[in-house]
Amino acid sequence: MAEIMIATFLILLIMGVPVAFGLAISAFAAVAIVGKYPMVVVVKEMFTGLDSFPLLAVPFFILAAEIMSTGAISRMLLRFASQFVGHFRGGLGYANVLTGTLFAGISGSALASAAGPGAMMARMMERSGYSKAYAGALTISVAVVDPIIPPSITMIIYALQDRNVSVGSLFMAGLLPGLLIAALIAGVNWWISRKRDYRSLEPRPPAGQMVRNTVAALPALALIVLIVGGIRAGLFTPTEASVVAVFYAVIASAFIYRGFSFRDLWGACLRSAIMSVAVLMILAAARAFAWVLIIEGIPQAMADSVIAMNLSPIAFLLMVNLLLLAFGMFMDPLPGVMILVPILAPIAYSLGIAPDHFAIVVIVNLTFGLMTPPVGQLIFVVASATKQRPSALIREMPPFFLAAMVALLILTFVPWLSTWLPQVSGFAR
Repeated sequence: MAEIMIATFLILLIMGVPVAFGLAISAFAAVAIVGKYPMVVVVKEMFTGLDSFPLLAVPFFILAAEIMSTGAISRMLLRFASQFVGHFRGGLGYANVLTGTLFAGISGSALASAAGPGAMMARMMERSGYSKAYAGALTISVAVVDPIIPPSITMIIYALQDRNVSVGSLFMAGLLPGLLIAALIAGVNWWISRKRDYRSLEPRPPAGQMVRNTVAALPALALIVLIVGGIRAGLFTPTEASVVAVFYAVIASAFIYRGFSFRDLWGACLRSAIMSVAVLMILAAARAFAWVLIIEGIPQAMADSVIAMNLSPIAFLLMVNLLLLAFGMFMDPLPGVMILVPILAPIAYSLGIAPDHFAIVVIVNLTFGLMTPPVGQLIFVVASATKQRPSALIREMPPFFLAAMVALLILTFVPWLSTWLPQVSGFAR
């Protein structure tokens, strides 16, 4: 049955069928052809996959990201970031990296970041003399930081699949890896800006203006402190934190920055509803797909095979990197987490790999799939937002792919980057 399901899914993927429909149709096809189980079991598993209180955090965090990316908050973060690095050679590239990293702390959605502040920065870079394709490729690379720096929707889904980690511990575990990836992307921008002589036209603002910009940006930057600090203090759960984030985003946008109207709120609600439905459909279909794998004993068979290889922890992590990089080229991070984590996590723990370390390796690998062809969603989102061909963006991506591989190797061989903050903050289990 598993063979039929996997073959059907690959055929549908090649045909261009959306991932959610491909997962669901392949699960239905496998059950129908084999006939061992009633078809209603697949529907039951799909509903079971959504019957979870923590999943309520997903649409609320998506809505918070849409609200924060609308109007004055994105422009404020852009101005705050540009004042520190905009006057250097390649300064707008650095500003793109810094703005995207700051926005990651209030978003958690790579697609929202790329379509909102990322697209704004790409257009600014183009007007200042940067190659249009390079500006878009840089925006794609920066957007992958969003699901790694808290709050992160992918981390919420991961915590639902693995009881050895919590949402709070994963939020803290992602901070240093996210900053590492941002630093490596900034390094690529330094090298390319020197090679192509991308000089900045942005003057450095006077000290008084920098202080005013910083003070004005503090309410937006405070959201990540509110979320992580509130969870750590026990004031609210991660699910409740997502609702707090929405109310805070509305208050900050409408009353502090005064660049948000009822029409903007309606548009943000509509966009977040569409995105939430897409995400939840993927999660429901992935649950049915994973159920077929589990009922056929695939996870246990794979675990036995890997254990029989007698791999060291590092060798296992390197094998996982190769597997997930290939998997991420064709699959979104969320179904990847739901399908693979129940299979791979028990093996990792039997080898003595720390739960937070393994979680970050998995999440970073699958997130990099968002910027790798042929399915990489960020490529098509940025191509649409900046009005250029995906092939032009892909030609500019190799240096950023190299930076991503360096980041993966560092995170694989240096586990304390993922485990230190959860331990010192008291989130680690």
